[in-house]
Amino acid sequence: QVQLVESGGGLVQAGGSLRLSCAASGRTFNMYVMGWFRQAPGKDREFVGFINWSGTYTYYAYSVKGRFTISRDNAENTMYLQMNGLKPEDTAVYYCARRDSSAGSSSERDYPYWGQGTQVTVSS
Repeated sequence: QVQLVESGGGLVQAGGSLRLSCAASGRTFNMYVMGWFRQAPGKDREFVGFINWSGTYTYYAYSVKGRFTISRDNAENTMYLQMNGLKPEDTAVYYCARRDSSAGSSSERDYPYWGQGTQVTVSS
């Protein structure tokens, strides 16, 4: 059974940084694409970015490109989201998710496994 647990959320001022972690259970972590999504109050969940199985390729939503960086440590079964230059519009619950594929995707429908989310609040 796959379990994903996010951590690292919190309250930060605009312009600040946070690093989110996603710890995954299971021995096949290093075989699959992992993604980050977020959901702001009153809005649909949206794609943030994904990383391939080896950590050599990442893809980001336009809104976060250049500010956010996804990485992974397959030895530790953990994925990270480094968020710099945070803006109030980045306020959301952030979710990590895992595909059952080595192919990347920006669609949440392609991710069968999800964490519970961690709140990120950016004050102006």
